[in-house]
Amino acid sequence: MKPFYLPFKLTFEPQARVNIMALQKGDFILINYVAKVKETNEVFDTTVEEVAKKERLQKEGEIYEPKLIVIGESWVLKPLDESFAAMEPGKPSTVEISPDKAFGPRDPEKVKQVHLKKLAEKGINPVIGARIEFGGKNAIIRTIGAGRAILDFNPPLAGKTLVYEVTVDKKLETNEEKIASIIHRRIPVVEENKFKFTLNDKTLAIEMPEDTFYLEGVQIAKRGVAMDLQKFFPETTIQFVEIFKAAEKPTPIEPEKPTETAASAEAKAEAETKTEQ
Repeated sequence: MKPFYLPFKLTFEPQARVNIMALQKGDFILINYVAKVKETNEVFDTTVEEVAKKERLQKEGEIYEPKLIVIGESWVLKPLDESFAAMEPGKPSTVEISPDKAFGPRDPEKVKQVHLKKLAEKGINPVIGARIEFGGKNAIIRTIGAGRAILDFNPPLAGKTLVYEVTVDKKLETNEEKIASIIHRRIPVVEENKFKFTLNDKTLAIEMPEDTFYLEGVQIAKRGVAMDLQKFFPETTIQFVEIFKAAEKPTPIEPEKPTETAASAEAKAEAETKTEQ
């Protein structure tokens, strides 16, 4: 029998107990990770906000939180996806992915020299290190000089060995948890607990909170939610419910009664005395 080799290198913390049967294909899990380039130890992606700030990766509007993964759905690089079956929830592990299993080797043929004039015609202001689109493809400007720029059309991580420090925070067990996480994956800017839903027979009704009514791209997000839910909950009809409530009428403010001053009270008393006389 030929020896079997995993397409990735997987290691665990010294105290970790490997439980190969802990997770399997189709499981819903929430993970946290820090992804680095092995050769330089540079962090290029993370779900942890503190790490993003430290590494100056934080982007405006970006949400840093545990990421939903359905094992086997290739929502991450395939070698990382395959490694989850050997992980145990709550136990940190490290996954090393070689370039051929990640973004492939660097291809010298994808490094091109372009006249700066051609960039200017496309409205591109060349800056070393900038990521641009040229000729319908993404590229990085590597150097500028002598009226020319060197454009690298290789993926930024091509030729790099990637290292993922991963922890499976939680395995989702109930349908309610899975549905809520699928919705949040597509509409992360709205708090997960603001979505109300009911599942009756084969109909799933999702009540959309007011925060989503005028959210940019919400219709595309709803389509994505429906596709995901119908994949994992076959033969289920998805309904999105938007309830517009009438604005509450403000309570009318009654005019304040004039307060009786000491002078008016004295005048009133004097008038009453004259009346008695």
